[in-house]
Amino acid sequence: MWVKLHITLQGAAAMKIQALSALFFLLIATNEAKIWEKCELATKMKNEGLDGFQGYPLADWICMAYHESKYDTSVVGSANTDGSLNFGIFQIGSRYWCQHEKLPSANACNKPCSSFTNDDITDDIECAKRIVQDPQKMDAWVGWLKNCKGKDLSEWTRDCNM
Repeated sequence: MWVKLHITLQGAAAMKIQALSALFFLLIATNEAKIWEKCELATKMKNEGLDGFQGYPLADWICMAYHESKYDTSVVGSANTDGSLNFGIFQIGSRYWCQHEKLPSANACNKPCSSFTNDDITDDIECAKRIVQDPQKMDAWVGWLKNCKGKDLSEWTRDCNM
């Protein structure tokens, strides 16, 4: 009886430790992602040189990021028709721009796709600059194409004291 009770207690303790470990790692992963506030993001983008980059005002970038991810760095889009995925605040695609462990990629930004799902968007911005230099320019982002292109976007930065 003592052996059976001792084993049961050890099993329960191990389960508690596993559950606490899982919760701990979940909290760490959650802390690495960020949902930006519009004006905070606008300031970061401006400081990183996106305002006017390749002829696109800051409002275009803010509008695009909103329609691609709602400013959430942790977003991984559902699979595209070719099986590729889109990652992070700009929804950078694994087919051309970043390396996903399961799919072949041109990896033009020379980054793992996972690097676009944390709270540091410096590398996301670098890759977005690379993307907008291609012939499609900002048309590469469907969210921008459908919701921002050719529209008055002044509302996107109007109340951001910059």
